[in-house]
Amino acid sequence: MARSDRLLVLTQALRRRRHPVTAMVLAEETSVSERTIYRDIASLQASGVPIRGVSCASAGTGRSDA
Repeated sequence: MARSDRLLVLTQALRRRRHPVTAMVLAEETSVSERTIYRDIASLQASGVPIRGVSCASAGTGRSDA
């Protein structure tokens, strides 16, 4: 999957969830590594997509509608 396609899929995956999701779940859905998910999320945040997240074992990532 091309990076641009993956970024779109990742954005859509975050939008359809009401609760935070782990990088592991997103990585499985997109067939990439967790590290790639973290890089993709950083790219999306840099481009202005409102994503908030915490880096810890019990937390996840989600869109910030605030």
